[in-house]
Amino acid sequence: MQIRITDQGQVMHLQTATQIHRFHAIWLRDNAWDRATRDADNGQRLLALRDIPRDTHVVAAKLLSEDLVQLHFMPEDKSVNYLTSWLLDHAYDQPQERQPGWLREQITLWDSQLMTDLPEADFSRLQGDNKARDAWLRKVAEFGFGKLTNGPIRDGALYDVVDLFGYVRETNYGTHFEVRVEDNPVNLAYTGAAIQAHTDNPYRDPVPTMQLLYCLQSSAPGGENMVVDGYYAAQRLRDESPAAFNLLSRYCARFEFAGEKGVCLQSRRPMIELAPDGEIIGVRFNNRSAAAITDVPFEHMADYYEAYRHFGEILDDSAMEVFFRLEPGECFLFDNTRVLHARKAFSGSGSRWLQGCYTDKDALWSKVNAAQREEG
Repeated sequence: MQIRITDQGQVMHLQTATQIHRFHAIWLRDNAWDRATRDADNGQRLLALRDIPRDTHVVAAKLLSEDLVQLHFMPEDKSVNYLTSWLLDHAYDQPQERQPGWLREQITLWDSQLMTDLPEADFSRLQGDNKARDAWLRKVAEFGFGKLTNGPIRDGALYDVVDLFGYVRETNYGTHFEVRVEDNPVNLAYTGAAIQAHTDNPYRDPVPTMQLLYCLQSSAPGGENMVVDGYYAAQRLRDESPAAFNLLSRYCARFEFAGEKGVCLQSRRPMIELAPDGEIIGVRFNNRSAAAITDVPFEHMADYYEAYRHFGEILDDSAMEVFFRLEPGECFLFDNTRVLHARKAFSGSGSRWLQGCYTDKDALWSKVNAAQREEG
């Protein structure tokens, strides 16, 4: 390990056996972990950027050990120690060009072959085993969904599942909703009809990022649940038709729900949502709640609709589907910004009763990240 300072103290070079990483002085000072800069208990910064001199530079650097660097900053006349392992973990001096549609490393894409190895767990075990709980939550984060068996068969049992990692998000449907046939349904989910793969509530901003469906009765023939990896479908679209991918990620669709008195929810978002650097961060696809698309220029509208059709055909491809039947005491949880869910039709004979609720994935990822930190 070697270090050196260049550019009049504006840049530090950290050289390992295989690579050289460069760090700007202002970045290093902003990311100092001394007690004057960071709270010792919660790690939050105690200084704003305005408190750091604009002309900050490094005047001296020492390699105290293979895992400790000491830098001296002027004009503050301040010395700060850095773990080289931390610096290497946060190195930003690397190629940043990525193909639009890239995904973070923790994500694993899947198709119908996942049916042989579902991210499944026994609910009763998770309640008393934090390691088993964390392992299952990690799979839910990785694959975007997970299934639980052997849960209690009682009204409101879905709240026990949410308690494993987070909090219920209340909407105009209440803290939870009933999924069973109604005489005058405000939503097609409350009928026995088959429902195309879709994301829920695309008309909301922000959209609920996690959804849970919990089975209490299931004697009616049919009604199998199905999930599709929307991220994988988006990458398939990009690979099969880059122009179509560009249209669905560049222009906004519109969604609306006004099925209840006093409710008119509207949103304007792309069907495939990308971060500024091209990472896929969300999919919104729901034909039932699609409003008139008005944000696509006339000269691109016909091609946009062809892209829309192509994306739908990928989502409807049986090779993309994972399906399963929920029995009483079973449930599944899924990332509503990634995983589309569907239902096969079921007959009027027998009964089918599910309860559902929304929650948010930041709480789930928080559990996953905290467990990984504790594991070292």
